Amino acid sequence: MPFDGGFTPTVLSKTKPTPVAFNLSGNFPTTDGTHPPALKELVVEADKNLGIHVEGFPKCFVRGIEIGASNCNPAIVGRGTMNIEIAFPEQAPIQLKSNALVLNGGEARGVTTLFLRTYITAPTPAELVTTVKIKRIRKGRFGTEAVATIPKIAGGSGSVTAFDLTIDKKYAYRGRRVSVLTLKCPDGKILTRARATFADGSSRQEELIRTCKQTP
Repeated sequence: MPFDGGFTPTVLSKTKPTPVAFNLSGNFPTTDGTHPPALKELVVEADKNLGIHVEGFPKCFVRGIEIGASNCNPAIVGRGTMNIEIAFPEQAPIQLKSNALVLNGGEARGVTTLFLRTYITAPTPAELVTTVKIKRIRKGRFGTEAVATIPKIAGGSGSVTAFDLTIDKKYAYRGRRVSVLTLKCPDGKILTRARATFADGSSRQEELIRTCKQTP
């Protein structure tokens, strides 16, 4: 399977948004073991019962990210890892595994922005910032769309081979505790659909169905 993931807790209210942590992972090996094409875009369509809330939470801007991670620590909403393979002609591929931070970029005109920050150490130290744009959609069961645009890595010679990310953040807002992500469970299941598009024009898509237990 190219994608996997889920959420916790799995016991959710039928009608009231419940704070949750949401995980999504991807794995993109090639069938013949050759260097995979570069990942260009990742689109995630989430269940219409998922809610996202970043109002009142600290924001980080791209310029702030590039200056250094510490400037954006208050804006962290999630963490994870990213595996990258860099292959130059007539050289052995370089395998890298880097920690990743998910940062809040704020909400404007119905679009929530998140930044995924990753730092690689080879072939030269570099900071990678992926921009994720999230908006509401109406596609049957799917109600939220997140589009991640992946930057070129090592001049186009680098490819994301796997990732594992979790968003899990609660914070105080107007005197109450709120969660960046919430879920409801009206019918016992939560759907997520993910599609990865690569530089060679190929794509991989999968729909994930996870069950949830209902409380009033």
